[in-house]
Amino acid sequence: MDNLRLWHKFLETIKPSIGPANFKTFFPKTLLKSIEGDKVIISTPHAFAKETLNQKHLPLIEATFEKLLGKKVHVEFIVKELESSSKPEEDFFKPIQTVAAVLNPKYTLENFVVGPSNNVAYAAAQAVVQHPGTSYNPLFLYGGTGVGKTHLMLGIGNALLSKNGHLKVIYCSSEKFMNDYVTAIQEHKMGDLRRRYRMADILLIDDIQFFSGREGTQEEFFHTFNELQSKNSQMILTSDRPPQEIAKLEDRLKSRFTGGLMIDIQSPDFDTRVAILRAKCAEQGNIIPEDALKLIASSLDSNIRELEGKLIQILQSLKAQNLSASSENIATFLGQIPKKPVVSDHKQVLSIICSFFDISLKDLTGPKRQKELVLPRHIAMYILSEELRLTVEKIGQVLGGRDHTTVMHGRDKMKQLINKDREMQRMFIEVKQKIMS
Repeated sequence: MDNLRLWHKFLETIKPSIGPANFKTFFPKTLLKSIEGDKVIISTPHAFAKETLNQKHLPLIEATFEKLLGKKVHVEFIVKELESSSKPEEDFFKPIQTVAAVLNPKYTLENFVVGPSNNVAYAAAQAVVQHPGTSYNPLFLYGGTGVGKTHLMLGIGNALLSKNGHLKVIYCSSEKFMNDYVTAIQEHKMGDLRRRYRMADILLIDDIQFFSGREGTQEEFFHTFNELQSKNSQMILTSDRPPQEIAKLEDRLKSRFTGGLMIDIQSPDFDTRVAILRAKCAEQGNIIPEDALKLIASSLDSNIRELEGKLIQILQSLKAQNLSASSENIATFLGQIPKKPVVSDHKQVLSIICSFFDISLKDLTGPKRQKELVLPRHIAMYILSEELRLTVEKIGQVLGGRDHTTVMHGRDKMKQLINKDREMQRMFIEVKQKIMS
């Protein structure tokens, strides 16, 4: 196990024992510097962290490393030397040389399951690893929730780090970038913020769609983008929709996002879902019959994250009941999925939705974007997908020729609302009852 993976495993192992407050205070900026025989050397950001870890947490830290390494060790702490040009009070946004504690090493290109829905994105990822900063810059990955965008992005980051461990790689969510921007303004540290992000060799930002309407953040990112592009630093961005469909995003950012390579990652097809489940079982050492994997794969068709969650749920339930992972037991758990839809005519569904909301079919499927039409459309997208098992392309066709990414966004948004909003849940159940009756 290399130091990068060992450090990540150490953080995962010690976090429950150290407590969230102490972990957040002392561990995000500590790094595993080296292992020399039985000596483990840990770099800390300042003297206070070094003394606190040494006095209060040394026995637990050593015990954790001994468990992971399988041998007796002695842990020493050192203070990371500041660059001579930096003052101690400027360290808040000081760029890091490595992201050992940031990039999750479990996301690699090797364990990314490739299928028809993502093969183009995977090929682009390989090209970026071979020629970062010159092939497809920026690389803009978009698609619905849980289709593997973050996995692919982190896989690229880990692959680049394995080739050159000295690269300055920054991975963050759009929310983190926005929070850093606000903090820098409040604490008068804009120079530190700019040095941190603009010195990156690789910049990975998740869910860029949340920059929508954030004028100050967009202004700062625009200049950061230009600076990084001018020195051929690789940028990879993810979003749940293409740049042109991100509301309140400045045209100059849309232009730059579309100036590289944009790739739509779609929901995995049946065979890819089976392959994902097979890979997950192999990773965890579980043995499940192929026909049982197919049963699970056919129970969900939209979200890899939910698919993996269902697999974990099934295995835990079977284990709790002391049952084997046989096809029969899994079929029982799934309720004999796949079920046949109660309704089979999309016209019937659209007609009932129009009647319920007192709108015309022309309005439902037409180009108007009034607020009162958005909810019925999203409900239609969700029901046509979940109950009739129509593809997102087919749903787009029956709803007036809408793009499949628009359908995915509407379907996923409706699912979130149903899970979170009781009033929305009540309304949805009422509509569904009328359709099923």
